Amino acid sequence: MKREVATLAGGCFWCLEAVFQRVRGVDAVVSGYMGGHTPRPDYRAVCGGDTGHAEVVQITFDADVVSFDSLLDVFFTIHDPTTLNRQGNDSGTQYRSAIFYHDATQEAAAHAKVAALTAAHAYSDPIVTQIVPLATFHPAEEYHRDYFNRNPNQPYCMAVVGPKVGKLMKHHAALSH
Repeated sequence: MKREVATLAGGCFWCLEAVFQRVRGVDAVVSGYMGGHTPRPDYRAVCGGDTGHAEVVQITFDADVVSFDSLLDVFFTIHDPTTLNRQGNDSGTQYRSAIFYHDATQEAAAHAKVAALTAAHAYSDPIVTQIVPLATFHPAEEYHRDYFNRNPNQPYCMAVVGPKVGKLMKHHAALSH
């Protein structure tokens, strides 16, 4: 087993968590905050937009089963990387699109993925996903963890999270379990 960690931001962490929990080879997904300047951010402060943090997920995965590149394929399928600080109705810097790379290999893979998507004209607008070094990870409060699985009938989950899980199943069925 070759265990690695990826950290991604692409809107609400409930969405990212629910999707990546369903990817074969992913061992754990933890929602949290990264990239800001407050030493102990909490959900209320992050949502206020004053901490500079993004909502992120840290994904622990078996690289012998699923590659970082495949995780990036899923990431770019389930969110809009062309909207600055916004995903749907969720707006603010906490909802920015970002790849927090853990090493030079992840950094190179992230730049290569963005370049390939740009060359393929995968989106009608430019990709604004930040590719930045890993910063301190702050786990989210307990009530955010495993949110979609515990609250599938909550309106936001039904309207926003569920369709993103559907995109995984539709576009990456071979990666899902």
